[in-house]
Amino acid sequence: MDLIVTVPDDRVNFVKKLLRELNLSVKPAKAAKQRPSALSVAQQQQLAKALEHSLHQVELHQQGKITLPSAYDSLDEV
Repeated sequence: MDLIVTVPDDRVNFVKKLLRELNLSVKPAKAAKQRPSALSVAQQQQLAKALEHSLHQVELHQQGKITLPSAYDSLDEV
């Protein structure tokens, strides 16, 4: 059976040593399963500003003041 345990960085060495003493194998979890780090205040502000700008563009598009590219056009650029 596999068991995934989240261990604080300052305790990793202790837990590894303890598990080895109990003759248990230790392998780190894949990076994809790790929790993403929280956004900094600056990153949160940048994200909020980008979302505000996007919503403003959608409002202008709905009012007929600007034309936005279709999803297909955007995918073609990628």
